[in-house]
Amino acid sequence: MATYNGARFLREQIDSILEQLHPGDELVIVDDASSDDSVAIAESIASPLITIHRNERNLGYVRSFERAMGLARGDVLLLADQDDIWTEGRVDALLGATETSAVVASNLVLLESGQPLRSPLTARPWMLRSDAGGHVVRNELSILAGNAPYFGCAMAVRRDALDFVLPFPGFLDESHDLWIATSANVARELAHVEAPTVMRRVHEDNASSARPRGIVAALRSRVLLVRLWREALRRRARRSAARP
Repeated sequence: MATYNGARFLREQIDSILEQLHPGDELVIVDDASSDDSVAIAESIASPLITIHRNERNLGYVRSFERAMGLARGDVLLLADQDDIWTEGRVDALLGATETSAVVASNLVLLESGQPLRSPLTARPWMLRSDAGGHVVRNELSILAGNAPYFGCAMAVRRDALDFVLPFPGFLDESHDLWIATSANVARELAHVEAPTVMRRVHEDNASSARPRGIVAALRSRVLLVRLWREALRRRARRSAARP
């Protein structure tokens, strides 16, 4: 989990996570130099499973998640935002899917309504289908078009996937979730879970806004996604060349 000035909803999210963890699991929190009570709230929760790491300066959510993933010691990493709620059965659903794929992306629903998000392009329910997880070309086109509902808060990453996910590309300054999905898709290690595993809380301080982007921002995002795709291909080629 990456936190930044998330005191308002943090305790409720941590409680929903701890309910599904077992002895030997861990909740790694990287706080991005919060100026509110986020760290104090996390420290006040009496659980030996929680470890808290503070950034000396604000690095942004992308680098905070990268640091958290690097610090985690488990065989499977489940990403979490600071303001959502985990659905019952999330851990079992994602862990089960990682038995056959190194990266798993699930659906999510809105906390207030229980309904899925709407696609910014079609306005239809924005959901992943389990039978589309292996469609590499189709998935990549959806990502490049900005019509792929991959959210880090609904993802699980098996430890061996860190070989192609980490480090994040140096130019990555947003959409770490799309990088994870892109690198896994190119590696043919991406699977979809149709069950929603997160109830997403939408509010004015979300790191990813629900408002449509302007033209310049949308074009910049498309350029970034193309660069991520190229980087994923480069890493795949490097791994193939390193194999005996």
